[in-house]
Amino acid sequence: MAVDYTVIVVYLAGMLAMGWWGMRRAKSKSEFLVAGRRLGPWMYSGTMAAIVLGGASTIGGVGLGYQYGLSGAWMVFTIGLGLLALSVFFSARIARLKVYTVSEMLDLRYGGRAGIISGVVMWSYTLMLAVTSTIAYATIFDVIFDMNRTLAIILGGSIVVVYSTLGGMWSITLTDMVQFVVKTIGVLLLLLPIAVVKAGGFSEMKAKLPTEYFDPLGIGGETIFTYVLIYTFGMLIGQDIWQRVFTARSDKVARYGGTVAGTYCLVYAIAGAVIGTAAKVMYPKLPSADAAFATMVKDELPMGVRGLVLAAALAAVMSTSSGALIACATVANNDIWSRLRGAVAPKAEGEAHDEVKGNRLFILIMGIAVVCIAIALNDVVQALTVAYNLLVAGLLVPILGGLLWKRGTAEGALAAIVAGGLSVIGLMWGYGILANEPIYYGLLISLGVYVAVSLATKPTDAQVLAAWRERLAGRGSQEAEPESPVAV
Repeated sequence: MAVDYTVIVVYLAGMLAMGWWGMRRAKSKSEFLVAGRRLGPWMYSGTMAAIVLGGASTIGGVGLGYQYGLSGAWMVFTIGLGLLALSVFFSARIARLKVYTVSEMLDLRYGGRAGIISGVVMWSYTLMLAVTSTIAYATIFDVIFDMNRTLAIILGGSIVVVYSTLGGMWSITLTDMVQFVVKTIGVLLLLLPIAVVKAGGFSEMKAKLPTEYFDPLGIGGETIFTYVLIYTFGMLIGQDIWQRVFTARSDKVARYGGTVAGTYCLVYAIAGAVIGTAAKVMYPKLPSADAAFATMVKDELPMGVRGLVLAAALAAVMSTSSGALIACATVANNDIWSRLRGAVAPKAEGEAHDEVKGNRLFILIMGIAVVCIAIALNDVVQALTVAYNLLVAGLLVPILGGLLWKRGTAEGALAAIVAGGLSVIGLMWGYGILANEPIYYGLLISLGVYVAVSLATKPTDAQVLAAWRERLAGRGSQEAEPESPVAV
């Protein structure tokens, strides 16, 4: 394992080095939170693919393939579909707004009255996403170093917190690009063909497994529909995803770069399901489907290659974890804390540097909180389900309504956030956290309340809508940043 250890240690050291490099570049709020809005198509596509394809997509995607066969690709596939929908239909308008958070977008659209409540909902979602990603370090480091769960979470989480705190989005962008390359080589180019060959090829796989393993809809229509509601729609509105859209240097980069990333996700989904299916042939009686990835890597790959594929799994977790962490800190600082303390003072000389310090401090605080919660929390699936249900039921309708329906009002948005959030919590209490009904009915309630209250209240002020249209057209932003080289 010495060669594998060396690969992993070099990879982790490289992540910290990029954090140090990013610290030297992130000199303003825009540079720190959204990489100066200067990413070109190559870096934008790679970092967007890296953040959406985390540990759940890699380890969990292989596990679903082990359990359901090719139809296990649907979870990651719906993530790719969501990213494609966001990129094709919404990303250009989102990028032109020149904001930092989803709540700022809601304030612009509805006249400044939806921010703090939506911020609390979004903060809860990003916090749980960061926590569940951090917990995944325990699985990977257990395979690599046979490490205690708590120590593994502290080690993996600390590395992410350090490079994210030092350089903000620039560090995260650079590390995500490395992680994207490592994942592509480790999972698509190495593990996928090796797994298929070791399983005897597709003909042998078909001969040894039931026919439903090769049924594209074998996982069940209701499950696929639920994945669409949670993951496809979740991609449209998550702060972690929007914050990456804000990094694009133009609306064209956001649209076409995101389309490339979404297509990559579809390929990654199929690859994970195929690897899991191959693992079922080779190890038909594993104690857990989620053990398929680690078992394949540990038992079937040669040294060196094994280290690279484990680094790929680590990369998948770290990219999602760092993206969720900076999103969580950005929302906590800009949407909640600054509003609560009434930070409305005009800009003064040196304020940009102070804003960097403030956001850096919040990443550190949120990072420590995430590691502590991850150590204490056991039921990852339930925590993430609650987070996604709150996000989609509470914010999907107000956000898409604001983008698509000019008659939507601030009162309608606030009522939809509250009604959707409270109803989904109550429904999860009644039906169970993992039931499908809460998200179905929660969305319907949110939509009904949004339309009814919007129609029953005064239309949004004409000046607010005019300012909103100006921002959607790429005009009216007060942001001014120093020039710096454009990222490729």
